Amino acid sequence: MRKVEILGMGCAKCNELEARAKKAVEELKIEAEVKKVTDMKVISGYGVFVTPSIAIDGVVKAAGRVVSVDEIKEWLK
Repeated sequence: MRKVEILGMGCAKCNELEARAKKAVEELKIEAEVKKVTDMKVISGYGVFVTPSIAIDGVVKAAGRVVSVDEIKEWLK
């Protein structure tokens, strides 16, 4: 199962990124866990200092922006 983590403190942009990640998983019809990470220790452990960010299977794919559903789908393929 793929693991998608939304790294951020729960701001509007973080919530939008989470919604887009869930939509990408749904459109691809794959099994993936979409999880919000709000613990700054965990977030900084990824080397991320700007949110929202997205990590897929432990690898940060984007930081400081809300990426498109299509971008997320590409990373999940």
